[in-house]
Amino acid sequence: MRNFKPMRNFGLEVFFSKWEFTARYHMTASDMESMTTADLLGFADEDDKLNFDDLWLGYTETWGAPDLRETIAQTYDRMDAQNILCLAGAGEGLYMMAKVLLDTDDHVIVPTPNYQSAETVPLSVCEVTGVPMHRDMNASQEWSIDVDDIKAAIRPNTKLLSLNFPHNPTGALLPRDKMDALVDLCREYGIYILSDEVYRGVELNPDDRMPQIADIYEKGVSLNVMSKAYGLPGLRIGWVATQDLDLLQQLERYKHYLSICNSAPSERLAMIALKARDEIFKRNHNLVLSNAVLLEELFDDFPGLVEWRRPMGGCVAYPKYIGPDGGENFCRSLVEDSSVLLLPSSIYESEVSNTPKDHFRIGIGREKGFKEGLVAMREHFEKKYSSFTK
Repeated sequence: MRNFKPMRNFGLEVFFSKWEFTARYHMTASDMESMTTADLLGFADEDDKLNFDDLWLGYTETWGAPDLRETIAQTYDRMDAQNILCLAGAGEGLYMMAKVLLDTDDHVIVPTPNYQSAETVPLSVCEVTGVPMHRDMNASQEWSIDVDDIKAAIRPNTKLLSLNFPHNPTGALLPRDKMDALVDLCREYGIYILSDEVYRGVELNPDDRMPQIADIYEKGVSLNVMSKAYGLPGLRIGWVATQDLDLLQQLERYKHYLSICNSAPSERLAMIALKARDEIFKRNHNLVLSNAVLLEELFDDFPGLVEWRRPMGGCVAYPKYIGPDGGENFCRSLVEDSSVLLLPSSIYESEVSNTPKDHFRIGIGREKGFKEGLVAMREHFEKKYSSFTK
């Protein structure tokens, strides 16, 4: 298999390498508030603590520890341990799926804006079509994807539809009727669906929680990780789940060229977190909701500066800046003058579709520093945009 196109630099990570640990207020974080090892061990029962303390620090199984796979399977409706392959984070899964499933003659469809790996890695193999998300401030949710747009993008050689709901960066969800329609469409054409579900569990209304694609579609591949909804990115534990055992075997073989196996301590800590997921999700839901209210109050005090609606799911939102000088200058001024870090919409520029301008990603999942960051934003707004106050 030859490379179709060299992969461009990962724009988000290049941007973060400059600002993430130098800006004082990280207001665009895409994960929930994390915890210390001691905090996490506080959820453990005596057996889990013993297993962690007596852990042998040798190589682990490429598939993942059997009991970890069993515990992950319990977060699905129809999965068993045999349907689970553990990964070193979610990024490994996005990379592996493109390299294992796709060939140069294939075609991929991906909504835009998106997490860059979803389009850049497939583009290194085959052709990719971007389908823009629609924005409507008067609709039941601000952002959505049109099933007819997806259908219009299908070609005879379309192999994969790559989805990410709850969506990064817009916070959109996929209603069940639309999700079922996409499954029916892909089943008709024999198309795989890769569903990035890393924000599942952090919905502002838990009743809106979506089913997982691996449970409802025989060619569905669910991707998840401990990083986002659980707030444990330092563990570097992710996984894919699917009914397609042949594909899963191919992914496991490809993993031999990548991470080979997962960290043994991380597997034990992930087990503890998964068992405590109801408590962790409850804490995280309350945090997202309270932060959304605080952010709402700030934007309400500066009408005409930002168009904002709460995200439906996940812990990031994608408001539109409507003040003077444009969104790029707005984000640049915030970080350079007030050390407040936001992600400008240029980070979400796509090679396969037009993407909206003058937006910015803001995170609402952190506890430490969030209120202080809002104070810094308010002071910046008062200094630079005083005419927009109530």
